Amino acid sequence: MTMLLIMEALDHGKLKMDEKVRTSEYAASMGGSQIFLEPGEEMTVQDMLKGIAMASGNDASVAMAEKVAGSEEAFVRMMNERAAQLGLKNTHFSNPNGLPAENHYTSAYDIAIMSKELLKHEEVTKFTGLYQDYLRKDSPKPFWLVNTNKLVRFYSGADGLKTGYTSEAKFCLSATAKRDHFRIIAVVMGEPDTKTRNAEVTKLFDYAFSQYTNLPIYKTGDAIGDLKVGKGEVPVVPLTAKHPYSVLLKKGDAAEGIRHEVQLRQDVKAPLAAGEPIGKLVVYKGNQVLTEFTLESPVDVKKAGFWTLTKRTAKRLFFID
Repeated sequence: MTMLLIMEALDHGKLKMDEKVRTSEYAASMGGSQIFLEPGEEMTVQDMLKGIAMASGNDASVAMAEKVAGSEEAFVRMMNERAAQLGLKNTHFSNPNGLPAENHYTSAYDIAIMSKELLKHEEVTKFTGLYQDYLRKDSPKPFWLVNTNKLVRFYSGADGLKTGYTSEAKFCLSATAKRDHFRIIAVVMGEPDTKTRNAEVTKLFDYAFSQYTNLPIYKTGDAIGDLKVGKGEVPVVPLTAKHPYSVLLKKGDAAEGIRHEVQLRQDVKAPLAAGEPIGKLVVYKGNQVLTEFTLESPVDVKKAGFWTLTKRTAKRLFFID
């Protein structure tokens, strides 16, 4: 969830990858897995993300929480609000790094939903899929990072996502692997050691890749259609796929008869906020609905001013094709 909120802040322009993040004394005091940030030390968002994704940096997680929301408490509120938006029924956060705390819990299913949402930001796998790298590379004290998720090196197609360990939760892993256009997410929790954790995920991956495939509907960047926005500064918003859309099929099942429809709302009026639902993508097999995807506005659209609306009306009146 911490990585998801960081990626969403980047997506909305509230952060930049090369932006410097200053480490507070509180963030530097975090125990457990860390990248040993010093109070006052500055590191880019990109390097902080690398430290979180590869080394489970508790200090980097808190530093980024303070950067995104102003304080750890405000960031935790954001985490719980986002969890509610995603429909997570068995999750509550008390901190941004997963260290044991009262009323801090989740489930394998909820972790899978978070992971799926995070993977909509495909660039995150540039960090979660690295096996080794350096922080402070050109400094007197370079810090060697080795990914705590060994599957990214030893399982074909694995490129994430996040390990976890506490004495209460034991060894946990949300893992993902991609082959061709088919991505799998597997979550295990409460395992006795890393060997068992990795073996269980490997079994799940092997089963999924051998038994299932997927049919791509849209690739990232594909044109989806145009959204008309009543009284908007921009009257029409072109829609493109922000992430891949596909439908899961059992191997051997026929793909014939599968079709899709983009169903956009006809009553959309400005002001329109980025991320606001504006329709859905519905996938059918014959007349049966296989799955639905919510479509969201890619941009903010402000309400047009009086003169803009007047000119637009005049143009429709006098320049009719």
